[in-house]
Amino acid sequence: MAGAFEVGYALSVGGSHGFTVLSWSLVAVVFFLLTLFSLSLALRTLDVGLGYAVWAGIGAVGAALLGPVFFDETLTPVKALWLTVIIAGVVWLKLSDRPQHPPADELPARPDR
Repeated sequence: MAGAFEVGYALSVGGSHGFTVLSWSLVAVVFFLLTLFSLSLALRTLDVGLGYAVWAGIGAVGAALLGPVFFDETLTPVKALWLTVIIAGVVWLKLSDRPQHPPADELPARPDR
């Protein structure tokens, strides 16, 4: 959820034109509060570095993909390539957070010899 709110925040800041359009500015403030609150909840169960990287990656990619939909922006093949690199990096970072070995209390019991 935090990543989705971050996309909303980035797009609404863009729509506010430097906070000069009141309606978009108010939407930006709401999304800002929602993204910070939901990120703080996510960081209860995620490492800060991992959580922040995933949040920022989702926000960056989402804003770049939706910018052309809502605003007069272009998504070139080169931009798409580097967005793909960001997505791959975020996915690999998240996968690297998995434990390599199960905790000792989850291992099968060894029969006594």
